[in-house]
Amino acid sequence: MSAPSQAVQVAHTASVEQNAVEHEANVAGFTAPAIVALSMIVVLVAIWLKGGFKAMGRGLDNKIDTIRKQLDEAAALRAEAEQIRTKAQATAAATHRDAEMILAHAKVEAEQLVAQAKLDADDLIARRSKMAEDKIAAAERAAIAEVRARAADAATRAAAALIAERNDADSDKALVDKAIAALGQRLN
Repeated sequence: MSAPSQAVQVAHTASVEQNAVEHEANVAGFTAPAIVALSMIVVLVAIWLKGGFKAMGRGLDNKIDTIRKQLDEAAALRAEAEQIRTKAQATAAATHRDAEMILAHAKVEAEQLVAQAKLDADDLIARRSKMAEDKIAAAERAAIAEVRARAADAATRAAAALIAERNDADSDKALVDKAIAALGQRLN
């Protein structure tokens, strides 16, 4: 902006402010803000004369009493909540201790069961081994008996074949007579 236009603008603003001051409304020499202030004073005096401030004070006192009662109830509820919380913490601690004891007992029982299972397994293995050894021994005895029976059968057949080959009916008669005579002597 140029200097002359600024000067014009300042002059115009000054003349507007003078006109505003000259044209402000007033009643009996009181301006609008003064009239509002006087009206408020009159209203406040009227409220005071009618006991309005006492009623407001009673209302506030009643509200204070209500708030005090609510605060007392809240304090009582808080104390009760603290007691419940303390009991809950004690119960939780007791439950935790019980759980730890149960867990420890379960571990001990599990270890005992494992030890007993090992002993039972060892006993079972020993019994099964003994049974297997007994079966093997029985199979060996049965095999030996079968071999002996076969050997005896083979020997009997071989002896029969040799006797049949070497002896005839006459030599058999002489042997039978000799065996009968020997029996007679043994029985007497």
